Amino acid sequence: MARIAIDMDNVMADLTQHLLDVYAKEYGEVIDPERMNNVPEGSALPEGVAHYLLRQPGFFRNIPVMAGSQEVVKALTEKHEVFIVSAAMEFPLSLAEKLEWLNEHFPFISWRNIVFCGSKTIVEADYMIDDHDKNLASFKGTPLLFTAPHNLPLTAYQRVNNWEEVAAFFAVNNVEAV
Repeated sequence: MARIAIDMDNVMADLTQHLLDVYAKEYGEVIDPERMNNVPEGSALPEGVAHYLLRQPGFFRNIPVMAGSQEVVKALTEKHEVFIVSAAMEFPLSLAEKLEWLNEHFPFISWRNIVFCGSKTIVEADYMIDDHDKNLASFKGTPLLFTAPHNLPLTAYQRVNNWEEVAAFFAVNNVEAV
């Protein structure tokens, strides 16, 4: 049985698309998702807007679920010790909203397996699935970079582009034997 740490934003929750959708609704301007590629997260929006939107009540509660995540995470929990790990401290409203979101969309994850922190350097697991280099760089286990627009230039990690590839990684690498 392996211990797997899984990030929320841009891994289980489609933060990028939600940010674009909320921006379009609030400001009446549709931004081409391609503008988000290869730039720091949120920087394709006018200065300060992404940070403003992330602090609005309900923002984190209403993020769409990443396609395939529910089925694959459930399957992983049946064979492994899975922890949801989110650096949620930067946006205080996100704490309660992320917990409500997880309870709705991933009810099979126990509260004991949810970790909200400021820095993921404390995380000890065999695998970490995350979209940020800052979280994977100091990780002592096997890092898996989940593809997001802001991390396209990164090549230092094994990349998984979607949840089907996550499932295939664990099946192909026979992680059950860990």
